[in-house]
Amino acid sequence: MNLLRGTLLLAAVYLALTANFQLSNILAGLLLGLGVMILLLPSAHTVEWRFSPGGVLAFIRYSLVLIADLALSGIQVARIVLSPHLPIKQGNIAIPTTCETPMAQALSAHAITVTPGEMVVEMTPEGTMYTHVLDVEHAEENIKDAQRMREEMLEKIAL
Repeated sequence: MNLLRGTLLLAAVYLALTANFQLSNILAGLLLGLGVMILLLPSAHTVEWRFSPGGVLAFIRYSLVLIADLALSGIQVARIVLSPHLPIKQGNIAIPTTCETPMAQALSAHAITVTPGEMVVEMTPEGTMYTHVLDVEHAEENIKDAQRMREEMLEKIAL
């Protein structure tokens, strides 16, 4: 029933935004709404959470490291962008991951993506993350060291 309600609601929003109430547009709105609702259906993946004091400490440490990385990277990107010479040599690098669970791999990719100046653009099933960076010369060794540290903490969190 939620699928039907969601589809109708999205179709109504689409029609309100387009202000076109022709039959073809109504059908397009319904198909679009149905497509979005199908994409948003919850999957049957379960996440097993394990509680341990070491995991809680690792989570707190991981959160603090992530916040520090965000602040530091934000300042670095601001300096690069505000520089009159724009000293960037952007490119893509491959970052392998040793995280075994899909949740840990996703959190690792998320930590890289939310950091300013870096963005995971593709991830292979084996876990290799192809990441776009603003400064390819200095980023490769720094990102790999940071990734190793993130993976150690994520394994302690036991996702």
